[in-house]
Amino acid sequence: MKLIIMKNPLFLLCLFVSFATFAQHHIQGQFSPAESFNFALLYHVTPTGTNYVEQAKTDTDGNWSIDLDADSEIGIYKIVYATPVEDNNFDVFYNGKESISLLFDVETGLHFTASEENKLWQTYTDSILKINSSIGRYYMSQKTDSSEITAIFKNLKSTQDFYEKESTDMMISPFVKSNKTYIPSTYEDVSSYSLNLKKHYFDYMDFSNPLLQSSDFLNERVTAYVFAMPEDANYYKMAVDDVVKATNDTDEAKIMVLENLWKIMIDKQQPDVANYISDTYLLPLAKTFNRTYLLETLEDYNKSAIGKKAMDFNFTYLENSKVIKTNLHSFNTKKSTLLIFWSSGCGHCLEELPKVKTLMAQHPEITVLAYALEDGVRNWNQTIEHFPSFIHTYDLKKWDSPLIKAYGVSATPSYFVLDSDKVILAKPEHVEDLETYFNE
Repeated sequence: MKLIIMKNPLFLLCLFVSFATFAQHHIQGQFSPAESFNFALLYHVTPTGTNYVEQAKTDTDGNWSIDLDADSEIGIYKIVYATPVEDNNFDVFYNGKESISLLFDVETGLHFTASEENKLWQTYTDSILKINSSIGRYYMSQKTDSSEITAIFKNLKSTQDFYEKESTDMMISPFVKSNKTYIPSTYEDVSSYSLNLKKHYFDYMDFSNPLLQSSDFLNERVTAYVFAMPEDANYYKMAVDDVVKATNDTDEAKIMVLENLWKIMIDKQQPDVANYISDTYLLPLAKTFNRTYLLETLEDYNKSAIGKKAMDFNFTYLENSKVIKTNLHSFNTKKSTLLIFWSSGCGHCLEELPKVKTLMAQHPEITVLAYALEDGVRNWNQTIEHFPSFIHTYDLKKWDSPLIKAYGVSATPSYFVLDSDKVILAKPEHVEDLETYFNE
C-alpha cells in the first residue's frame, strides 16, 4: 500500500474552515405538554415588519426543528406555538454564530439549553427579577433596617454591571443596558424610591436601537410603566405623555409603542384613553409619516369608537303610516337611541330581539332604531310586526352596505347605545351585555 503525501496539507484545513463557515444552524425545541402543540412557526422580525421564515410540525414528544440557511440574517426571531399568534409567541436572539435549543412548558415557561446569547439573557433577567422581588418584599414588610435594603441595592448594581460587561459586543447588550433601572446610592424610603423609579424609568432605554424595536422589549417595558399607574384614565393619559416625551427623537419607536398602547386600551375598555392616544398623537404621526394603513385603521375606528359621534346616515321609516325621511343626527334629538344592526334572515337576531323588546319596555326613555340589512323586504315586513315599538328601516345592500365598514359591524345583531347628540356611549356585544348596561 502506497503512502500518499499531500503536497499542500493546508488545503484540508482550508476545506474544513470553508465547511464550518457555511454550515447551517438550526433552532430546535420541545413543547410540553406535547399533546397541546402541533406546530412551530418561525418569523424574522424587523422594525418595519414580521417576515415568515419556516414552520415545523411537532412530533409525539413535542420536539421540532427548523434549519436556518447559511445566509439567514442575524437578529430577532419570533417563534409562534399556537393561535391567536399575537398571544402565543416568544422572541429569540440569533447571532449567526450558534444554533438554538430550548424547552417551552405552558406551566414553567421558556428555558434555553443551547445558545450562549439566549442563555445569558435569560440568566440576567432571572437574576434581576429575583433582586427586584427582594426589594418589593422589603418595602412591603415595612422593615426599618436600612442596611438590608442598602445591601440589596448594592447587589442590584453589581449584578447589572456584571451582565453589562459580560454582554459586551453581544446582541443582547442593548437589551441589558436598556433594562437598567434607577438604583439608589443611599437609603430611600418607599415613597422616595417609588418617585425616583418613575422619574428615571426611561433614562437608560435606547428607543432608537433597531434590535430593540424589532423585539417585544420596548412594548413590554412601556406597557408595564403605563399600567403601574392608578387605574384611572387621567393617570393613564399622563403616563402616555411621559412615553411620548421619552421617545421624542425616535419616531419609529414612538409610533410602535403608541399603536400598541392604543390597542391595549381598546381591549381593556378604556375608550377615553384610546381616543386620547389616537387623536393627540397617533393620527398626526400617521399623517406626517404617510402610514396609510395605520391612518385608515384609526379613521375607521373613530367612526364607531365609544366617545365619538356616530357617523351620520340617511334613512326612511314609517310613523302612523306616514313616510319620514331623516338622518341619524337629526333623529330623536331629545332622547337616547339604541341602534341595532340586524337581519330578518339572522337566526341569532330572531333569538335576541324579543329579549331586547322586553328589556326596552322597561326603558321608555330609550328609542330603538332597528337598521335591517336585507336582500328583500318580504321577510322583513313579516318580522317587524312583532316589534311595533321599534323604529324600523332597512338597507337592501345587506353586507355591501357602506355602514357595515363605517360602524365596524362584523356580525348581527350589533348594538350601539347613543346619547341625544349621537355620541356613542356603549357597544354591548350581546343582549346580556345590553341588560347589564341599562340595569347598572
